[in-house]
Formats: sequence, structure tokens, C-alpha cells
Amino acid sequence: MSWAYLLVAGFFEVFWAVWLKLSHGFTVVTASALTVLGMLASFYFLALAMRAIPLGTAYACWTGIGTVGTVILGIILFGEDLSAVRILCIALIITGIVGLRVSG
Repeated sequence: MSWAYLLVAGFFEVFWAVWLKLSHGFTVVTASALTVLGMLASFYFLALAMRAIPLGTAYACWTGIGTVGTVILGIILFGEDLSAVRILCIALIITGIVGLRVSG
């Protein structure tokens, strides 16, 4: 169940990051509120996951999930650049997450 919590925490990290961009520096009230709610939910589920998953593993996976998710949504929603180097880097992050999962 801890890994499910970690996935949910990662989802909310991506959620709040997108809303942070849409808040335009916390000048859009609704987007700002969704950013803060997403942060709280992300930290809550990360804390639940850390009950059973070691700190380093949980934190690395959480940030990795957030990184991969925000890069993908940045490309889809905001037209950010998609290059071979970015794809390679995303693949390396995913490999690291899977490696931490299977090693622990």
C-alpha cells in the first residue's frame, strides 16, 4: 500500500506544479489555492508512504515521478520542447525509480 501512496503523492506533485505555473506567481486566486491544496495532498501521501518506504527511496521516487510527470505535461499542455536528449533523461529517471523500487 505504501507504494500506492507514493504514486498518489507523485500525482499530486505533478498536479500542484501545473497549477503553480497557471497561478502566474500566485496572482490567480483559484490556481493558487489549487497549488496549495495539491502541495498539502502530495506531502500527506508522501508522509504515509514513508511509514514503510525508506526516506531516500521515497523522496527520490517522489521527485522522480514529479519530474517525469511535469516534463510530460509541460510538453503536452505548454508546448515545451521535446528532444531526444529530454526523452533520454526521462528514461534514465524512470530507470532509477524502477531500480529503487526493485532493490528495496
